[in-house]
Amino acid sequence: MSTTPRRLNPRKLLLSKWTAAQPQNREKHFLVTQLFCDEDGTVLEIELQAVFSQRNQRLDWRALQDSSRWRMGWQ
Repeated sequence: MSTTPRRLNPRKLLLSKWTAAQPQNREKHFLVTQLFCDEDGTVLEIELQAVFSQRNQRLDWRALQDSSRWRMGWQ
């Protein structure tokens, strides 16, 4: 099995669902609520919102490619 990171299209991340591989503070399920782009429209960062607490966090969209931290969909 290949260990290459999963391929994601950053422009299609808006409203996508993610599950934290190691939940903290009962925050397991997350939703991408916003994309942050540069002047050229290239996605640089995303805003993730925890479903349980409504807490927002901003991070580089490439962090979602780390399967040890994030799982695609709600599981």
